[in-house]
Amino acid sequence: MLDNWLFIGIFISIAAVFPLLPIVIARFLAPRRPSLAKQETYECGMETVGDTWVQFKVQYYIYALVFLIFDIETVFLYPWAVAFDVLPLFAVFEGVLFILILVAGLAYAWRKGALEWA
Repeated sequence: MLDNWLFIGIFISIAAVFPLLPIVIARFLAPRRPSLAKQETYECGMETVGDTWVQFKVQYYIYALVFLIFDIETVFLYPWAVAFDVLPLFAVFEGVLFILILVAGLAYAWRKGALEWA
């Protein structure tokens, strides 16, 4: 029983050290030479002129998120489509249900106007 907890403790220790180790190493090895030129505003190699704060419409982000969601769902559907002929009937119904949920989400986004580019 104690061996199982020892394995979990080692795993948690490694999981904590693994991402922190490169950060600590970079902190000690990275060159630090602060200067005024490095602290100036930099955008595309040119100094900004006028007001640099530009607000984008939220609709652009919603459009991008809808595209991203359906793009990722395509990745999930590809293995299902490749193995379609060897899947049991339950898996076929689950795939159809998944597609129906996607269609419902698309209809909802369409109805809300998230796909309108105006």
